Amino acid sequence: MVRLLALAIGLALLMPVHGGWRDAAQFVANAAVFLLFFLNGLRLPRHEVLAGMGNHRLLWPLVGWVYGAMALGGWLVWQGGQGWMPPLLALGFLYLGCLPSTVQSATAYSSLAGGNVAASVVAAALLNILGVFLTAPLFSLLAGSGAASFDASGLLKVVTILLIPFLLGQALQGRLGGWVAGNRQLVTRMDRSSIAIAVYVAFSGAVEQRFWERIDLAGWGWLLGGTALLLVFGHLGAWLVAGSIRLDRPSRITFLFAGAQKSIAMGAPLATVLFPPAAAGIVLLPILLYHLVQLVIAAPIAARLNPPGA
Repeated sequence: MVRLLALAIGLALLMPVHGGWRDAAQFVANAAVFLLFFLNGLRLPRHEVLAGMGNHRLLWPLVGWVYGAMALGGWLVWQGGQGWMPPLLALGFLYLGCLPSTVQSATAYSSLAGGNVAASVVAAALLNILGVFLTAPLFSLLAGSGAASFDASGLLKVVTILLIPFLLGQALQGRLGGWVAGNRQLVTRMDRSSIAIAVYVAFSGAVEQRFWERIDLAGWGWLLGGTALLLVFGHLGAWLVAGSIRLDRPSRITFLFAGAQKSIAMGAPLATVLFPPAAAGIVLLPILLYHLVQLVIAAPIAARLNPPGA
């Protein structure tokens, strides 16, 4: 996934889509997002989600952390960056804070660290289902109408491109679920390709606007510093909150990775729906950097939590 994201960004830098091709590229990106959420609907078993929702001690504090504390953390970085970095870059931190957790990597690292894998799968699924309903309106509410409006047209886009395909996938699980299970590698490639297309189209808009000329040295410093701050806040805060509510160690590990990691799989497609091409690429910079760094630091964290022979 990291290599594919780097390829999408590199391609956008060298050959950005522009002019008359932009509408066609946006249509392809929207179709890829539709496919992505249709596959997510097929892949997330309803019975696992419903059964796991009974783990109230883990799930509801986790929902509060992801859509409450992390959103507030993004809001604070956004506010602190006012006047120090371009408005769209600062807004990207608020957008980052409102996103749900990853699915694959949070579950994988929970497993490596000795966490509760079943709870991790359910938690990631629930957070992403809620993200379809919560991320866009929460972001708009915290940003204010002057920074980001979420009107009827925005709601219609989210429902059409994200919610309808997800519900369609859920409805067709009985018929197509076996095909998805038997073609995991193909589905994974389709999944990741959809994300890469969304990143390419969004980043092309930023390249066309010559984003490097709009972000000065202080802005790049804020991008690095704000990302580091949210990474520390997300990981340390999630670990401490899980301990304060007295979760057992496996569930605490699940809370850590599901609470601190942020999903480019939701972030990139949703950005192409919510923002015009010229803005989406810049808004995505914080989540792109956060996503790459979270994958790098998750491995040593997992190894420390579950050392060999433990």
